[in-house]
Amino acid sequence: MAPREDSAAETELARPPGSHAPNKDENDVDGPRHPGTIKNVDDWLPVTGSRNAKWWYSTFHNVTAMVGAGVLSLPSAMAYFGWGFGTVVLVGSWCITLYTLWQMVEMHEMVPGKRFDRYHELGQQAFGPRLGLWIVVPQQLIVEVGVDIVYMVTGGDSLQKFHNLIKCPSSASNPDEHCGHIGKSAWIIIFASQHFLLAQLPNFNSIAGVSLAAAVMSLSYSTIAWAAPLAQGRAAVHDYGLPDKTTATLVFGVFNALGNVAFAYAGHNVVLEIQATIPSTPERPSKIAMWRGVVLAYIVVAACYFPVAIVGYWAFGNTVKDNVLLQLGKPRWLIAMANFMVVIHVTGSYQLYAMPVFDMIETVLVKKMHIPPSAPLRVVVRCLYVAFTAFVACTLPFFGALLGFLGGFAFAPTTYFLPCIMWLVIYKPKRFSLSWCANWVCIVIGVLLMLVSSIGGLRNIIVSASTYKFYQ
Repeated sequence: MAPREDSAAETELARPPGSHAPNKDENDVDGPRHPGTIKNVDDWLPVTGSRNAKWWYSTFHNVTAMVGAGVLSLPSAMAYFGWGFGTVVLVGSWCITLYTLWQMVEMHEMVPGKRFDRYHELGQQAFGPRLGLWIVVPQQLIVEVGVDIVYMVTGGDSLQKFHNLIKCPSSASNPDEHCGHIGKSAWIIIFASQHFLLAQLPNFNSIAGVSLAAAVMSLSYSTIAWAAPLAQGRAAVHDYGLPDKTTATLVFGVFNALGNVAFAYAGHNVVLEIQATIPSTPERPSKIAMWRGVVLAYIVVAACYFPVAIVGYWAFGNTVKDNVLLQLGKPRWLIAMANFMVVIHVTGSYQLYAMPVFDMIETVLVKKMHIPPSAPLRVVVRCLYVAFTAFVACTLPFFGALLGFLGGFAFAPTTYFLPCIMWLVIYKPKRFSLSWCANWVCIVIGVLLMLVSSIGGLRNIIVSASTYKFYQ
């Protein structure tokens, strides 16, 4: 990793014109405050309500945030890349996002006595109090609310597949076939029902058990996704050349595949909020424990992503399906179990991405609108949010494709190049130094990913629009 250029004290001198450290009396839980007012509010909010997390909490929180059901589509992405380019994309994305995540961990406490507990607070430090909010908050909300809606669809879809695989033996090769009288919208509602209760857990540390279960499940179904093809062996007919499609379809397929791989690393949107839960002292700042957990998390992420992508492509070549589990067909019980593991995983992921949204809404209601913090307020806000995401998931079954388009303007910036821009603005590394060059390389790659993934997502919406069904 590139060394940090300036000390925290020098960071104050390097702050760009117009930026400022947020008022400690207003935002800093460790700084002075008016007794009985702000302290109680910060202790009640989801992000700052508990700061006693262990270092390993950051491991399973980051695994839960990053590893999604999209890992099952990585072999399909490899089919558009081939062995050489596909390996470069997989490893390159892993390295770049680990670097930008390290930057965010370092910047969490770059100002002495101040913790940037939320992504937008870091944006305000870099770009100023107003511009920082407008740059970060819309993108973060698109990612977090969008991911929660997609996880509603994914959870309902996986529940339906689990049911079909158990009830209808013929559905082993096509778990989406009609089996029974329960449509996909009903399954989404069934999946959403648990979140009305789980959403009442007050803060990040209170969902540690849910997040741990989700992280274990993500590693488990990822293992099934590569171990089963490896056990069955390579298909009798396989081809590692490009899929037999038109040139235009291939180009847009590559765009979509780049988006699938690049956006597999979306945990940056909650990393500062996760670090905020870890205790910090001048002798042992939170970044030490946080980075320890992040490194372990990235090892787990590599253990999930790389084998699934490589073994799945090795086994089935360019005929691999978007969901590698569907390629297996049997044993039926194993595929059913993997789908149920996906349900458990997206349950935890939903809560992890919802927590910063709860924090934003409750902060506005309590600090700006002066509504007293209370349990009824929390119940109303969170139940309305769960109902909203479930309603959108039922109404727009194509939201995943829409997110591919909209997410191009949010995932790539918040993960690939916004941390680099903040680093350049705040630390001002010497021009053409290693750090300066590394950050600009990440920025260029991130912008290109933003453009091509948005184009690919838009074409996906246009091509598939005729097949969309509402309230299935």
